[in-house]
Amino acid sequence: MAYAQQQLEHYPAALLYLSMAQARQPRVRTWRQLAGLATQHRLVGYPTTWQQELRVQVQRYFYSGLQVLLAGAVVGAMWLLWRRSPRGAWVGYLAYVALLGTYLHFLRPVPAGLVARSGAVLMDGPGAGAAWLSTAAMGDRLPVLGRQDIWYRVQWQQREAFVRATDLLVVE
Repeated sequence: MAYAQQQLEHYPAALLYLSMAQARQPRVRTWRQLAGLATQHRLVGYPTTWQQELRVQVQRYFYSGLQVLLAGAVVGAMWLLWRRSPRGAWVGYLAYVALLGTYLHFLRPVPAGLVARSGAVLMDGPGAGAAWLSTAAMGDRLPVLGRQDIWYRVQWQQREAFVRATDLLVVE
């Protein structure tokens, strides 16, 4: 679908389909295609650095790594209970669970939002009375930090901004 939309020169739809494919099965090749299309249309939020490619690889193996760590936690707990292990072994198990929590906190995929309307306004706060920060172009990619009523809290130029929920398509 992304290729067909790209051939029809509907770049926002192509970006949406590529982003959905990237969210489902992260691949460096798909990211490069996304970044190339975004560069062609001067959009923001599509870095082409080696750090981004590393981030894509981490996302690719995040859930399988999580399954292995959780299985290790269950097997470790069962073994410690069966062996009636001393406190020292439980401290080691606690360190393992802390490692698992760190993995979940720092490496989890962050949802991204694609600006769905041209001229979407980025505001300083979640309300019409908040200060205007900028206007986003259709297809810009913004990391979503949360939702507050009818507003999404997004990251824009290393700061927090708010955009109306109707102006953003969230790809998780």
